[in-house]
Amino acid sequence: MAVSYMDFTSPSVQFTYDLSNNPFFKKDSRNYINALGIQQLNTLGNVSLLDIFLSTGNVVEPHIHQNASELVFCISGAALVSLINPFTKQLLNYQIQPGQVANIPQGWWHYEMATVDNTQLLAIFDAPVPEFIPASDMLRLTPASVFAHTYCLDEAKVKNTLAPITDTVVIGPPSNCHREADQDPDQPAYRPSQTSQPQVNNYAEPSFNGHIGNGWSYPARNGYGGYGY
Repeated sequence: MAVSYMDFTSPSVQFTYDLSNNPFFKKDSRNYINALGIQQLNTLGNVSLLDIFLSTGNVVEPHIHQNASELVFCISGAALVSLINPFTKQLLNYQIQPGQVANIPQGWWHYEMATVDNTQLLAIFDAPVPEFIPASDMLRLTPASVFAHTYCLDEAKVKNTLAPITDTVVIGPPSNCHREADQDPDQPAYRPSQTSQPQVNNYAEPSFNGHIGNGWSYPARNGYGGYGY
């Protein structure tokens, strides 16, 4: 349990909060994330959460939380929670439905994809602020020459492949992505690899509210201000 130095006699003490007042990211009306941390509810201990809404095929992009574990609870719909176990070098995919959870240990690479419309997930963290490092930032900010040299790749192809990633994605595919429209109809849409799928359970412009975690802040976009952390 967190040690609290809160003056509970203060008129500024907060015991309740409406998460709709703190939108963290919005791709469109069906895909968005609201957030709650100690800056919104100052009586919180070592806990915070993200309220995640997704439609079919939308993904909370691959990322890590370097300061917290994450417990993902499915409220409605269904989602595939994928994580890499860094000790076994194995990709794990877990389908969760209402009432089921998936747990991601602190610092583990993971992502979540809705498999039906109207999916709502509650991501609960054991920290007053969930720090967040997204793959899109690492991919767009690391020079293509570094990837090419390190992994013996064609630099021009790397640069061309990563060129569309110009901002932090958070929920993908980005709203301006036309890849699926141009895709060969004989080629199926993305599905998790069957060879890396030990399943234990039964499958507009985005607005980004600026700031999450220590050291990872972003400029406000589309009228939203700072995240507040």
